Amino acid sequence: MSEALHAAIQAVPEAAWAPYGDPHPAEMRECTEVPFVPGEKAEKKDLQPLRYVAIRIRKKQGELFEDGSRVRHFAVLSNRWELKPTRLIEWHREKAGTVEMVQDVLKNELGAGVLPSKYFGAHAAWLRLAAIAHNVLTALKRIALPAELLTARPKRLRFLIFNTPGRLVHHARNLMLRLATLAKWTTAYREGLRLLPVTT
Repeated sequence: MSEALHAAIQAVPEAAWAPYGDPHPAEMRECTEVPFVPGEKAEKKDLQPLRYVAIRIRKKQGELFEDGSRVRHFAVLSNRWELKPTRLIEWHREKAGTVEMVQDVLKNELGAGVLPSKYFGAHAAWLRLAAIAHNVLTALKRIALPAELLTARPKRLRFLIFNTPGRLVHHARNLMLRLATLAKWTTAYREGLRLLPVTT
């Protein structure tokens, strides 16, 4: 946070702050819009202005934080103007979870932890493919899969959806696929195919 942004946050009137998130037993969490224009030396001609949403965290009962401060300020920058400040913060924190969790998934479940060769270009391509796989799985969970799988990791998706064992059976002149899974996951798979956008 720059000094200019911090000064702009402190200048926001007290009446503009509104609580957000679930109540916390020891802290008061508030947010507000901040009218702030950064003093950039060079800007692109068609660049749209960013939106600044400030977060203020205060201890209850007049207590101090570990560093002796009474209040902490943070800011979220976004180009989305249609959301209310509280919803913007929720959306921002829902996007991918914590960075450490994403790194763990990339390294241990999508192969980014074991590089394929000794060449830098091959490593770069491998890491990009892992990141693309993570983004595709995240989009799949949000668009096509049931809400209970929203936090599922790739390993769970493989066992439930992608690597479902089955057997081809000939019966009454028909070819059928019998899946060794619960009916609800078969239904979820079919519903997911229906929800995914079709491109031609």
